[in-house]
Amino acid sequence: MTDIDLPDGEYTAVVDAIEDGIARVFFEQDGSDVGDSLLDPRQLPADGRQADAILTVVVHDGTLADATVDTEATQQRRESAQDRFDRLSSRPPSDDES
Repeated sequence: MTDIDLPDGEYTAVVDAIEDGIARVFFEQDGSDVGDSLLDPRQLPADGRQADAILTVVVHDGTLADATVDTEATQQRRESAQDRFDRLSSRPPSDDES
């Protein structure tokens, strides 16, 4: 696992994936991507240990000093991803079906 290479402060964190006991987390601040880290999932809140979880985190001395799940933003992200999947998985009618 790596330290978080960001200045101390508050960030929005998005859990990209958790595989083989490692969480890949992307960090944003003021709407801009500012970095990513590989973390031990146990550093995250229990309800944030899943792909697409959105958290508010505080970084201090290269570690997570605090992390809370933004339940509403996480749900909105899931619904948006499901909508995209549904749109992409529905095939357009063929010329024979028109």
